[in-house]
Amino acid sequence: MMLTLETALAFKSALVLAVFVFFAVAERWRPAVESPLLVRLGRSTKDAWRRLTKNLGLFSLNALLSPLIVLPITYWASGFSLGLRPAFLDGWWGLAVDILILDLWIYWWHRANHELPILWRFHQVHHLDEHLDTTSAVRFHFGEVVLSALVRAVVIIAFDISIVAVIVFEALVLASAIFHHSDAKIPGRLERSLSRVVITPSIHWVHHHAIRADTDSNYGTIFSFWDRLFGSKSATERTASMKIGVERMRDRGFVRLLAAPFGRQPGADPSAKDAPKPARR
Repeated sequence: MMLTLETALAFKSALVLAVFVFFAVAERWRPAVESPLLVRLGRSTKDAWRRLTKNLGLFSLNALLSPLIVLPITYWASGFSLGLRPAFLDGWWGLAVDILILDLWIYWWHRANHELPILWRFHQVHHLDEHLDTTSAVRFHFGEVVLSALVRAVVIIAFDISIVAVIVFEALVLASAIFHHSDAKIPGRLERSLSRVVITPSIHWVHHHAIRADTDSNYGTIFSFWDRLFGSKSATERTASMKIGVERMRDRGFVRLLAAPFGRQPGADPSAKDAPKPARR
């Protein structure tokens, strides 16, 4: 591997910070969707501040737990080699292949989080957000983060993926998630071009549409071709009026979000209406 661990960590920190700051500023300067839940200086509602505090609270909890649980699991897995990795997968070529493998894994992991009820209990905490911006990209239940690390460890061991490749992949995943959750207004022609290869807001906002048929589609994280390849691309087009969240459910407070996966699933939101299942293409 041509990158050192220190270089990979520096790359991750620099890339994620730069992308987060850029899109956090861009979405407040020129939002694609005006929402009272988007914190904007001088004109923010109490609900917007509560949502921001809640999202950053979930992120902070995961940031505290990561060095204790996620990082040890990842380091252990990356040091456990089956000795099956071919020599030609060294260097930059191997890094590119590892990123492709991990992105394919996260596509199927994401899809499993929607299709398996026990995993959906944790993942719906992310989807209960009723507006999307840069902070939505880091809003996850700690249980989902831990389960993801455990399953990813199997992939790391099976394909003998180095810790450096995992860190570079994490940097790209975080940067991609910040981008496609952001509320920044992007020129239509540019977004259409990008969407042929990578996940953009126009693709991922449909995944957060509060219609379950759309929620259960568009699972890609970095590359957009997995959904086309595996038939999970939604034909629904993003609109400014698209309701974000979980069908027939409302968001809730921080403590209730933490407890949500372990208790009885909450009742339906009577204000939400069912819609016909959109076709996929």
